[in-house]
Amino acid sequence: MDVEEILFPDLDGLEIANIEVGDDIVTVAARACARDVVCPACGERSGRVHSRYERRLADSAVGGRRAVVKLQVRRFRCPAVSCSRTTFVEQVAGLTFRYGRRSLRLHVILQAVALMLAGRAGARLVDVLSSKVSRSTLLRLIRAMPDPVTTTPRVLGVDDFALLKGHVYGTVLINVETHRPVDLLPDRESATLARWLTDHPGVEVICRDRAAGYAEGARLGAPDAVQIADRWHLFHNLTEAVERCVTRHSTQLREPAPVPTTEESAVALAELETITAAAKANRAAHHCADRTRERHRAVHDLLAQGMPQREIGRQLGLARNTVRRFARAATAEQLSTGKWQGRASVLDDYKPHLHQRWQEGCTTAKTLFDEIKAAGYTGGLTVLRDYLRPLRSGTQPQDRSTRPPSVREVTSWITRHPDSLTPDEALKLKGILARCPQLDTTADHVRTFAEMMTARTGRTQLAGWIDQVKATGLPELVSFVNGIGSDLGAVVAGLSLPFSSGAVEGQVNRIKMLKRQMFGRAGLDLLRKRVLLAA
Repeated sequence: MDVEEILFPDLDGLEIANIEVGDDIVTVAARACARDVVCPACGERSGRVHSRYERRLADSAVGGRRAVVKLQVRRFRCPAVSCSRTTFVEQVAGLTFRYGRRSLRLHVILQAVALMLAGRAGARLVDVLSSKVSRSTLLRLIRAMPDPVTTTPRVLGVDDFALLKGHVYGTVLINVETHRPVDLLPDRESATLARWLTDHPGVEVICRDRAAGYAEGARLGAPDAVQIADRWHLFHNLTEAVERCVTRHSTQLREPAPVPTTEESAVALAELETITAAAKANRAAHHCADRTRERHRAVHDLLAQGMPQREIGRQLGLARNTVRRFARAATAEQLSTGKWQGRASVLDDYKPHLHQRWQEGCTTAKTLFDEIKAAGYTGGLTVLRDYLRPLRSGTQPQDRSTRPPSVREVTSWITRHPDSLTPDEALKLKGILARCPQLDTTADHVRTFAEMMTARTGRTQLAGWIDQVKATGLPELVSFVNGIGSDLGAVVAGLSLPFSSGAVEGQVNRIKMLKRQMFGRAGLDLLRKRVLLAA
């Protein structure tokens, strides 16, 4: 096989003169040898050579070395008198292009790298591939690429994406049937979408979220198109309504504690009193009380030896008033009454209630504080917490391990498919629905809506479902029904037709990835090129 066929396959009109292999570069000397060429302006063929010169082209790497092609080309005279060009330079098909300083195949490789990785990352990859190009050059290659030829889709998906989150948003248009992006719009205004639809007639179905701007733009730009409200957004709005409903009935989520018998209450109270007494004895053995007893004994021993109080203070390192107070106390217990001994407490009248509630499983200090505060307790929350500390460390109430499910958990149980619930979750949900008729009714409505959405029977069942929800009078679901009533046609289509905005959401996530890849600094023109060309 000839060298020309190895290095430049499928190229006609090229002759290799010499190949030099260096340490890090391969230089190929070649010349164009076609007999005649076509004028790019008028299409006439010419064989009249005007002059020759050498072009230096960077080519794709060979054997891990950079490749350079020194190509001798000819300038031809155009035979047509009426042609606007007197002379023109020949191009080698598949190798050169006008004003290019790299081969066509390297140019295509750089375009692909630029579309996939953009500037900085693309420049690093090109360097690994034994070529040199700057990040700015890669971005210029993307901007110079022509937009792909696309046809107006029959089913169009519309959604917004953030150019600058919270401040600047654009609109992405997707062909729902092929899942390919169609265009990017600079904002999410209804007039911009309407203008695009007017310029691209032929859209029959428009999938969108429930934003009023897109609904208005679709109505103005394509009045005959069927608008479809996305099912995911519909069920998400229903889930939010269910969560508000569960929050309103959150007091019904905890299983009621069994009422203890008189004997059980007496045993529990005696056990907790024993723990409390042990805690008091522990406080009485506090290290401060021990230190007070030692100092009292030392002071009275020195007084018995006839030592003056001033001298006792210097010897023991105590202030004169402290020595005087120890000398006047007959016993050490007189000095430690109060803090380290169990005297009367403001909690004494409420301890039976606290013990009972603790045994029932209520171990939250704030909840207990609110209860005894309403009953006349005048102390502070810190006193109660100090009292509960030994109880918390000394016993585990029977219901301590079973916490009530959170609002989000119950909302998830109601809105998920019953087959996806674990046996424990299904049992807990059954108990909650049995205790709260309002949540039971809510769960029935959610189940009916989900079945209607899955079976695409919204055209025949949605009106009846709305009437049932309004009849029950649950404010959260009634609010949801009133919301979909303002966009009823699109909602009915969303619950009846097979199209959805899933492909649009996937492209929005892809746009986020491309933005992060360019450090969030890409303008709309560059982002649009990458979204459309790298799909």
